[in-house]
Amino acid sequence: MAGIVRRIASRVLGEDAAKKIYGGMDVVGDIAIIRKPVDFNDIDVFRRLGEEIIRSVKYIRSVWLAVAPVEGEYRLRKLIHLAGEKRTETIYREHGCVFKVDISRTYISPRLSFEHIRVAKLVNEGETVINMFAGVGLFSIIIARHARPRKVISIDINPDAYRLMVENVSLNRVEGVVEPVLGDALKIIDLYRGSAERILLPLPELALEALPKAVDSLRGEGFIHVYDFVRANDKKAALDEASRKYAGALEESSHVDAFNITYGRVVRSVGPRRYQVVLDIWVRKS
Repeated sequence: MAGIVRRIASRVLGEDAAKKIYGGMDVVGDIAIIRKPVDFNDIDVFRRLGEEIIRSVKYIRSVWLAVAPVEGEYRLRKLIHLAGEKRTETIYREHGCVFKVDISRTYISPRLSFEHIRVAKLVNEGETVINMFAGVGLFSIIIARHARPRKVISIDINPDAYRLMVENVSLNRVEGVVEPVLGDALKIIDLYRGSAERILLPLPELALEALPKAVDSLRGEGFIHVYDFVRANDKKAALDEASRKYAGALEESSHVDAFNITYGRVVRSVGPRRYQVVLDIWVRKS
């Protein structure tokens, strides 16, 4: 898809302008979302691009422009309709699962596709997993379908994400495994102290704050998967910085007897010298 968009953008905008939006597009189901560069303000240019995408890519039915970064408690972004059908709901498929999503009311990133299946393959049979920031349920449902957990507690504060998560649990027939929970994960997690072998923290803005709660929720020892944003000059420096940050937090905790960062990778670049990093951290409680 990226190559097609690159050719369309070069043809419509010219090579210099097109370079500014390379890699800045996500496809969710049959909807394309283009991220607007900060210094690129001519919306009509993007409308021409959107119309050409609709003409050239038959499975894209709607094109939207994200004019602001993801923000707010519900992690939403401001969108402008560019071309095609004026709708924000679609069906998104990933790893053999099907998800009903709404790009205007919930957050979804296809760029986490590799992480969804990577984490699912790490889950051992019989584990209880807690996903503290579940959205419409991608991590949770893919884990339920590709592993054999006992339970996946799937928490989100956004009522629209919760509503769609409930639908998606039914669509994927994992009602007996994934348990959708509506509310503030930083508060609700207290109900699950000492109950899980694996905790997911896929919300970078709250990952560090949620870390102590995640430790408390472990049954005795287990894994915490942390996703965070890090500013650094390159990918190696980003990984080093994230590791220092979370190692420091765990070393200061009186509830941690031992820990080991067993894996880390840069998931993606999210801006100039800004990266999203994942760390898999084994923790044994004191």
